[in-house]
Amino acid sequence: MRYADARMLEPLLDIADAAGRRILEIYGTDFRVQQKADHSPVTAADLAAQEIIVRGLKRLTPDLPVLSEESSQIPFAERRRWDSYWLVDPLDGTKEFISRNGDFTVNIALVQQHAPVVGVVHIPAEDLSYYGVVGTGACRRKNRAASEPIHVRPLAGGPVRVVASRSHRGELLDAYLAKLGAHETLSRGSALKFCLVAEGAADVYPRLGPTSEWDTAAGHAVLLAAGGHVINVEGTALSYNSKESLLNPHFIAYADNARDWRQYL
Repeated sequence: MRYADARMLEPLLDIADAAGRRILEIYGTDFRVQQKADHSPVTAADLAAQEIIVRGLKRLTPDLPVLSEESSQIPFAERRRWDSYWLVDPLDGTKEFISRNGDFTVNIALVQQHAPVVGVVHIPAEDLSYYGVVGTGACRRKNRAASEPIHVRPLAGGPVRVVASRSHRGELLDAYLAKLGAHETLSRGSALKFCLVAEGAADVYPRLGPTSEWDTAAGHAVLLAAGGHVINVEGTALSYNSKESLLNPHFIAYADNARDWRQYL
């Protein structure tokens, strides 16, 4: 089986569903919150989902390495030799999980030659999954019912629909929006922001604050599969595993390239 193959999606959805069910079990308890070395929060749900996902991916593709937020210490000297690998955030939106607002996701991406080519973003609280293979197409599936194809929307008249982070906003984004002109803002957490652009519910997601590669790869793949774009502020495609740091530069994810979204930076 080729790695970037639509036949891979069903087992990936099963893995994400299993991780999501375990996350919800812990979500319903009085869970503890700990601090990692970088002072970001981690819960038992992060660690339990990590175990389920890594075990499932190793069964699916025993020869592919797995990089995730909870196992990010692999040195670049080793990572730089990877042509293909899994990039995972077992619980994207830990702050949303702790706040119990439902805006957290399970993110699984296949990265090949520095670009995401397959992505699954699963929202456990809604039993909703977005997924796609770049070059093949993207879909959404709720309650494990029939899949619905999704696609970005052309830029229409009226206010631009902007999706922004629920937990991370900042002065740079405020300045961007001031230059953008008439717009409506949707605030959501985690990789859901990519998915809203991918399904045509939003036009642009400017991220002018910190993210890590595992935060973005799965949603990035879904958006590309749905016909969208993700670029850094220099105008080139956002890339993965191309440097020692796993932090992303600022980027803009958008649906329609009829407008130069960088002009508002």
